[in-house]
Amino acid sequence: MATNNTNNGLPLINGTLYSWADIVATINGVPLNGITSIEYSDSQEVVNKYGAGRHPVGRAKGRITSTAKITLYQEEVESMQEQAPNGRIQDLPPFDITVTYLPESGTVKADKIRNVQFSGNSRKWKEGDTGQEVELELIPSHIEWAQ
Repeated sequence: MATNNTNNGLPLINGTLYSWADIVATINGVPLNGITSIEYSDSQEVVNKYGAGRHPVGRAKGRITSTAKITLYQEEVESMQEQAPNGRIQDLPPFDITVTYLPESGTVKADKIRNVQFSGNSRKWKEGDTGQEVELELIPSHIEWAQ
């Protein structure tokens, strides 16, 4: 990874770091305007393999597990519910979410969260709320990380 060490050793990407305003999330190409957060990750089982002696002689890789969640305003969720059988977003067919990074200067990158389905839907209100943000757990098959 190339870094610019002229700023007290802190890496810079064309002099600008990503911010929330640089992100556009889409479902099947349709931008999500009512999004307030998105989180996604993957992990892989990596284990030491032993043979002769006390130390590992190699490593093996196992399953890759992907997780994701998204927070949307209630109105955005209701829009999806209108497209869903019986109003249940859990019944929507699998879809892709693309998270595109569009910095003012620099290279456009896009991560793809593949074959996503919702695992639940809920609301949580409390006194003084001025809007409803709905956090939704997602079940993806895998993530294609930008290169």
